[in-house]
Amino acid sequence: MNLSGKVAVVTGGSRGIGRAVCLRLASAGARVVVNYVSRPDAAEETVDAVKAKGGKAHAVKFDIGAASEVQTGFKEIIADLGKINILVNNAGITRDGLVATMKEDDWDTVMAINLKGAYNCIKAACRPMMKQRWGRIVTITSVIGFTGNAGQANYAAAKAGLIGLTKSVARELASRGVTANGVAPGYIETEMTDGLNEKIRDKILSEIPMGMFGKVEDVAGAVAFLCSEEARYITGQVIHVNGGMLMA
Repeated sequence: MNLSGKVAVVTGGSRGIGRAVCLRLASAGARVVVNYVSRPDAAEETVDAVKAKGGKAHAVKFDIGAASEVQTGFKEIIADLGKINILVNNAGITRDGLVATMKEDDWDTVMAINLKGAYNCIKAACRPMMKQRWGRIVTITSVIGFTGNAGQANYAAAKAGLIGLTKSVARELASRGVTANGVAPGYIETEMTDGLNEKIRDKILSEIPMGMFGKVEDVAGAVAFLCSEEARYITGQVIHVNGGMLMA
């Protein structure tokens, strides 16, 4: 998968899945823009990791939940690098709680980042992509967006919304050479799963046919494929990376 000459923006690219995606796209030759909002140290660590492997990357700060910041950030990227070929909507947060007791602010904050944030970035990236008649938009959704999960109504709703957003954008941009797809991870080894107690881990593993958590590299590989020319005839789809947890 050769992405030489491509410019890729990865939101929330400083840690976890986002960091793995940055490393994978850079290894294929893309120049990677690592977006962050609150951890400049982690973003620079990702940039250094990319450069250590011979890749090209730099970090750019903007809050994807703020439309004005996104527009400014993308304009600066285009001014500096000349184009944006790939957008990976990865940034997301959780504010878990049962619906009966969930604070309205927790609902609104998750929607603002996880769903509206992706919309803000797609809106900023789609015009440049349409003008160059080539683009790849890959959005990280979740198995939870398909199955739901007690205590995560806000997260599940946002992730399900990303699927509808992806399919709609795919229809709008297909004639301009721009594809839009999703990747839905299951349970992946990250800081979140590291914090689970043994009982919960065992319960989750019992629901995964492969009997193990995925790795961030598994998700990054699917993203890289969808960004490549090999996936040029794939749009409006979601690739599930969950060890068989969901078989649609």
